[in-house]
Amino acid sequence: MSEVAKVIEVVGKSEISWEDAISKAVFVASKTVHNIKGVEVEKMTGKVTDGKITKYKATVKLIFVVE
Repeated sequence: MSEVAKVIEVVGKSEISWEDAISKAVFVASKTVHNIKGVEVEKMTGKVTDGKITKYKATVKLIFVVE
């Protein structure tokens, strides 16, 4: 039987790193979206204060199998 996948876009935020922002996006989405099989990072942005990155934001696409 063939699988059908769906893709959604979510945004994760962190004050630690882009990797943490991505992980948070996947973790929070997995509470309501089941069968997540992959993640694609679309965009990474940040806020700069006094010459330092203080907030990290990652826009990611999550791929999951439709039941």
